[in-house]
Amino acid sequence: MRLVASDIDGTILSRDGRISERTIRALQSCEAAGIAVVFVTGRPARWLTPLSEQLRHTGTVICSNGALVYDLSTMSVVSSQGIPRHRMLEVRNIIRGLFPETSFAAETAEEFVMETGFAEPRHRHLLEEVRHGELEDLVTGDEVVKFMAKIEGMSAEDYFRAVAPHVGHLVSVTHSALDLTMLEMAPLGVNKAVTLEEYAHALGVQAEDVVAFGDMPNDVEMLTWAGEGYAMSSGHPRALAATELHAPGIEDDGVAQVLERKLAGLRKAG
Repeated sequence: MRLVASDIDGTILSRDGRISERTIRALQSCEAAGIAVVFVTGRPARWLTPLSEQLRHTGTVICSNGALVYDLSTMSVVSSQGIPRHRMLEVRNIIRGLFPETSFAAETAEEFVMETGFAEPRHRHLLEEVRHGELEDLVTGDEVVKFMAKIEGMSAEDYFRAVAPHVGHLVSVTHSALDLTMLEMAPLGVNKAVTLEEYAHALGVQAEDVVAFGDMPNDVEMLTWAGEGYAMSSGHPRALAATELHAPGIEDDGVAQVLERKLAGLRKAG
């Protein structure tokens, strides 16, 4: 174990927005033992406060499902890969042709923008906080690191199965939201595993020395690439089906349990 790669939401961060003290200790113990720790998330860079405030993490974070790498120590973008604007609009038109009721939003390296209809009634306050309107007017550059499509009245898996075959040649498609049906799209060929592999290679770490944790479909590629990829027992069926290694659920500090066991084994071997 030379590198620990962990998803955030549903893996170490509970729905109340907290990371348990046990999990914090386990991750910090890895770093103290000289084991690198990187977080790999669908979150944008502006939503990393749980890491900086609770974990005091100041290292690298792979964001937006692999499309953006962010350095918390300097609060700056290390690298990013964007969906070209014309391709984003092409994908939007295809999805809207399939499901006219779909609404869309986009993450750039600098901000989140959305169609006005993207804000649910319970989230109407977002209209006062972000730019909203027509995507053609909101997105003027080619740096769309994450494109989102949301619909009501069907499950995320059904939506994914209906849409992905029509746009999978243009963008990478996945989903990870628990309480809404939303597809997350990244540049074609980009996912958590691709960027994690590049990051590990820069550290001189091979896949067999990586221990990864995740709980949702957007973690599948990462879990299958890592030497040891652990799906959280509390996670999505597709994540659980992707690997034979299952960590206890987040409510049982599953990441901490696995890391404690592996650290104890390293100390015994040493």
